[in-house]
Amino acid sequence: MAVTESTMMELGHPAPDFSLPAANPEVDDRGDDHRSLTDYDGADVLVVVFMCNHCPYVQHIEDALLDVARTYQQRGVQFVGICSNDPENYPDDSFDSMAERARDKEYPFPYLQDESQEVARTYEAACTPDIYVFNEERTLAYRGRFDETRPDGMEAHGGDLRQALDELLETGEVTMEQHPSMGCNIKWKPDVEPAHAA
Repeated sequence: MAVTESTMMELGHPAPDFSLPAANPEVDDRGDDHRSLTDYDGADVLVVVFMCNHCPYVQHIEDALLDVARTYQQRGVQFVGICSNDPENYPDDSFDSMAERARDKEYPFPYLQDESQEVARTYEAACTPDIYVFNEERTLAYRGRFDETRPDGMEAHGGDLRQALDELLETGEVTMEQHPSMGCNIKWKPDVEPAHAA
């Protein structure tokens, strides 16, 4: 298991666009199976989480992440999960496996497949989980860890993400110190690992 840190994209960066198939389109029935950035224009805040099924770092935070999403989606925050792992070499992260995971865990947000890995490249995503929080203007206000816990340690609680969302919703900016996320490296297809992940 290769462990890496997030690249910490520059704050203020506009949210890169995406249009990806949802493994669980029924979660926010919008008439088709794809979801794009503009589908969530009405949200006050957008949280994009690069995640997957098999990574122990994602599994460690998963239940707490779902709790945070359920809580903050009631306050105008939209969550989107994206899996960019190579599904051929990591079948646990295949589209069908994503759909099964979203169904079994009752994901409250769309879980999207980035099979081409282009979206991960444009977001400079490096690990799972890798978390990006965009304000109402869709510029980057927070990127980094869910909390300070790690697998085989304390129970995950999402303190960092919760604080960032509270600050953003209450004041319009995030002033807290931001720490890199840490987790399994994104499983890039052979010979296509981008420079930011090297």
